[in-house]
Amino acid sequence: MRTLIMSIAFFAATGQVTVSAADLRMSWWGSEDRHIATREALEHCGDKFGHAISPEFTGWTGHQEKIATQLAGRTEADIMQINWPWLPLFSKSGDGFADLNQFRDVIDLGQWSDADLRSGSVDGKLNGLPVSTTGRVFMFNKTTYDKAGLAIPATWDDLFAAAPVMKEKLGQDYYPFEGTGLDARLVVILRTTQKTGKDLIDPATQQVAWTMQELAEGLDFYQTMVDRGVVKSWKDVAAGGNAPLHEDPEWASGKIAGTYQWSSIYGKIAGPMEEGQQLVPVKLLQVASATTQGVYRKPSMLFAISKNSKEPRAAAEILNCLLNDPEAVAILGATRGVPSSKIALEELTKAGSIEPVQIEANRIVLESTGVGVSPLNEHPRVADVFDTTFEAFAYGQISPERAAAEIIDGINAILTGI
Repeated sequence: MRTLIMSIAFFAATGQVTVSAADLRMSWWGSEDRHIATREALEHCGDKFGHAISPEFTGWTGHQEKIATQLAGRTEADIMQINWPWLPLFSKSGDGFADLNQFRDVIDLGQWSDADLRSGSVDGKLNGLPVSTTGRVFMFNKTTYDKAGLAIPATWDDLFAAAPVMKEKLGQDYYPFEGTGLDARLVVILRTTQKTGKDLIDPATQQVAWTMQELAEGLDFYQTMVDRGVVKSWKDVAAGGNAPLHEDPEWASGKIAGTYQWSSIYGKIAGPMEEGQQLVPVKLLQVASATTQGVYRKPSMLFAISKNSKEPRAAAEILNCLLNDPEAVAILGATRGVPSSKIALEELTKAGSIEPVQIEANRIVLESTGVGVSPLNEHPRVADVFDTTFEAFAYGQISPERAAAEIIDGINAILTGI
């Protein structure tokens, strides 16, 4: 542990405040490269301010349960990497984490857009700062489309028109797009949001915003994609082992030539593609009558401070350092995606630390229009109701109208009880 002590001083002329040395803890989840970079960045920030920070890191599996247990026992770390959908679970009224607005003299909040700050706020209390912003974008395999003599789709109609051409010129086992499970659900949500101008969940009522007819039309749209050979059926994907996209040999070889994915995982799905395959992100496909592009944009994760921390100002210094200090930013690189902090993005872009295609995917997400997405969309029980019923529909067991009614009733019942 460091023994350096910084005196507490207040300079009326400058308003500068320094904090005595503190022993802090920080928790996060992630991969090995994130662990290594975060520990090094914490050492830099600790040295800069004279604080000692104990790292607590795990993989994703079980991390939410661990944090829930710690929060219940008030034993959580001073600084936490938290998942955006946790806000309504652990901070329903905005009191589950420290309000970072209290540390405006320590944290340079001007590096985030108003939209970013709102996304980390609950009832006006800034519970967390977005580390990076992610969203769903369309990505197409340009190599496959070029081989078929097709332009990259710019509309839903273009995507449907590509299916018969691709199958005729390249083979019946070629598909211009993919969609099952979460990917299929988010396509339905996108299509229905574009048609209605409403997100799945109304933030005012905290109930499903769509009518049964509106959601049934979205489910029908998915079925049309299957019937016209745009995507493999849910049943066929399951028969093939339900391999995640980045492990699917048909994706790697270019036989599946499009997807709707998080902008932040471009490298994960582009990396396994065979040599010569080129994956390009494009603007959101739209229906002709769309009232919004319907972008599904959210913080990929947040940094928060425990409301029980004994050294919240010291924690705020470290948080600001990790997200805004040029040296710490360089150490962390893109291990948590394209940064939301303006200065961090500028530093990494200038250093060439982010692939241009990742910047382009992120730009599409940031510039696309939407109606705002509720974190309740990703509540585990909400997702389970939607996906279980959607799967029954996809297998032909129930009608789109019945599926829509069951999804709406099931989600509303869950939201009423939260």
